[in-house]
Amino acid sequence: MRDVDKALADILEIRNRMASHTAFRGYGPVAMAITGLLGFATALTQSVFPVAPTPFLFIVEWLCTAALCALAVGIETQGRSRRLHSSLADAMIHQAVEQFLPATAASFFLPILLLKFAPQNAWMMPGLWQLFVSLGIFASLHNLPRRMMLAGAWYFVSAFLCLLIASESHMLSPWLMGLPFLGGQALMAAILHRSEEHTSELQSLTN
Repeated sequence: MRDVDKALADILEIRNRMASHTAFRGYGPVAMAITGLLGFATALTQSVFPVAPTPFLFIVEWLCTAALCALAVGIETQGRSRRLHSSLADAMIHQAVEQFLPATAASFFLPILLLKFAPQNAWMMPGLWQLFVSLGIFASLHNLPRRMMLAGAWYFVSAFLCLLIASESHMLSPWLMGLPFLGGQALMAAILHRSEEHTSELQSLTN
């Protein structure tokens, strides 16, 4: 029985090592484009029905949007991973989640802490959220297309620009979150689409 357990553990270790050295193709351009539109729709809704005096509503609405975005990405990632990575799908998905988990946790818990202990500083959240997205992208670069570093750089720069702009008024602006997010997700969708085209071209040449 110990030999069987050891063999299974060795197989799992080999699979994890293979996954760590394989380009992750589970992220697709469609879900990225959808998440950008969801962010834009949230910013548009908040600009029509201003919530600047209520940081709680601002943060809750964006956290709900983030949950919808995660759902959209998760559904597409599951399908693409099963189709493109077959037996490595579970290991690849687990690895992708593990890479983004610290940034995701920070994006969720920090605004809750701000609302609880320092609601007057909630104006920082659009910039901080973008910074967390940037860190998540950079943490995942090992298994993503090389050009994805452009998206990480986009969010890194936009994060500090938004913090700089918001620091003047300390007001919560939905567009400081919506517009950079739309641009960043559109850039990611374009990179993933181009990567798919490049992969298809290589496969056609080898065949």
